[in-house]
Amino acid sequence: MSDKQTVVEVDQLSVSYDKTSVLWDLSFAVPRNKIVAIVGPNGAGKSTLLKTILGIIKPISGKVSFFGNNPLSKVFKKIAYVPQKDSIDWDFPITAFEVVLMGRYNHLGRFKRVRQADKEAAMQALELVGMKELAHRQIAQLSGGQQQKLFIARALVQDPDIFLMDEPFTGIDMHSEKTIVHILQELRHNGKTIFVVHHDLNTVEKYFDWIVMLNICLIAHGDIKTTFTHENIQKCFGKRSVLFEEASKLSKEHLEGIIK
Repeated sequence: MSDKQTVVEVDQLSVSYDKTSVLWDLSFAVPRNKIVAIVGPNGAGKSTLLKTILGIIKPISGKVSFFGNNPLSKVFKKIAYVPQKDSIDWDFPITAFEVVLMGRYNHLGRFKRVRQADKEAAMQALELVGMKELAHRQIAQLSGGQQQKLFIARALVQDPDIFLMDEPFTGIDMHSEKTIVHILQELRHNGKTIFVVHHDLNTVEKYFDWIVMLNICLIAHGDIKTTFTHENIQKCFGKRSVLFEEASKLSKEHLEGIIK
């Protein structure tokens, strides 16, 4: 893959917690303009991979580069992070609008003063996720789906080229999930690349066009059509893949209405 095509390249990356390997010797590259699923069993290192890409966690070896051979320090303004919903203190006294406005921090001028343009950008982002009317509502009063869309709005207002989303579909209703999928598709259409830690294997082929399959080591990566195979699912999930196949049969009709 040429440098012009590559958004993120992971090279021999290893991460450990207290001498226990969490990620081991990962190497892969992801092209531009993809919606990328990061899948694997619990404890496979999915969230750790996102945090290492972000520089929150330091690897014991290897590196991550962006847009060719650029380090994070040169491109961090081009990356937005949507954390797990459960990691947020939803009782903090702040409105939806104020949360989204935080995403404009890197765009503020020398004196870090919020401009009218920043306020307008925040409102536009809330409108894009269908939450403009909830702009001045306290975040504790939002539903699970609204909370998730709120942090996607905060990411949108940063105008990044890369989105890193940690389990954005967890704990939300089907309508909110459908809305978020539509947003991801629009981002891809506009040339963005989106990484999503994802658990529901039944929706992988519907939502994503690229995949990274992890189980501490890299199991497989590449185009959904050629990579998300029965063989690779078995390698990644072991006996759990049998449960996946059974669940797929039971939920096929239920899933048809998610995306047309």
